[in-house]
Amino acid sequence: MYDWNDLPFFLELSRRGRLISAARKLHVDHTTVSRRIAALEKNLNARLFDKSPRGYQLTDAGLRLLPFAEQMEAQSNQLYQEISGKDARLSGTVRLSAPEGLSAHIIAHHLGAFREQHPDIELELMAQSRRTSLSKREADIAITLARPDAGRVIAWKLCDYRLKLYATQDYLDHHPPITGTEDLSAHDFISYIDDLIQLPELRFLDLVIKDPHVVFRSTSVLAQYNAALDGIGLSVIHCFMANQEPRLIPILPEEISINREYWLVVHEDLRQVARVDAVCRFLTRLLKDQRQNMMES
Repeated sequence: MYDWNDLPFFLELSRRGRLISAARKLHVDHTTVSRRIAALEKNLNARLFDKSPRGYQLTDAGLRLLPFAEQMEAQSNQLYQEISGKDARLSGTVRLSAPEGLSAHIIAHHLGAFREQHPDIELELMAQSRRTSLSKREADIAITLARPDAGRVIAWKLCDYRLKLYATQDYLDHHPPITGTEDLSAHDFISYIDDLIQLPELRFLDLVIKDPHVVFRSTSVLAQYNAALDGIGLSVIHCFMANQEPRLIPILPEEISINREYWLVVHEDLRQVARVDAVCRFLTRLLKDQRQNMMES
């Protein structure tokens, strides 16, 4: 029989990925975390973690144990609240994967209110433009550009957003005038690196011009945004980003307008975990409040 007091050590190492980080959160020495994990693995007769240069990664057995441990943690918090009559403060770490532009220009700018309401929840924000595996627990929650069509996940649409073509006045002053889409072939463009695009929803430049003359490519939305501000070319940019920068001028705004969607996705085993639910509610409210900003140009 295993000691269920070992489970908090398992949970924290699964979230942190490193002994020292888990130990710091649990207020113990890292050797204590290592010893408790070893004891749990011995009692369960299963290896729960693989160690690599990137830290500790859950094995298949660890992934199977994780939802049960999280349910026990949630029930423990609920028991305290029901029996003591006190509100259990939500605590712990929640890892969120979200597109870079949304992360930097919307989510990160509205964390103050969330921190005031939930000061003991530590939010880890992975800003990226690749697929995130919730089944492998790369993140607890993901904001995606499309509804997932497989997996044990729960998803709902957060909002629509719009992208348009932008350039600076300095760029326009030093290049041929643009009066129609046929003029775009004489211009320089900023875009993603083609063979590193994982998501078809990011191939929006193809909708603007065939065979564009691309002078700068990056996997980073912020790098593309800053390159456009530096006047090196035309770029398809989120309206909610361009709205904050008066130097960016929309090009053919009535003709070039691309709509996309944001979806919130959470693994079904985590949907009722209190701290995860708190983050889901925060994101849902935030993107609802931002809907007009997402579509304006």
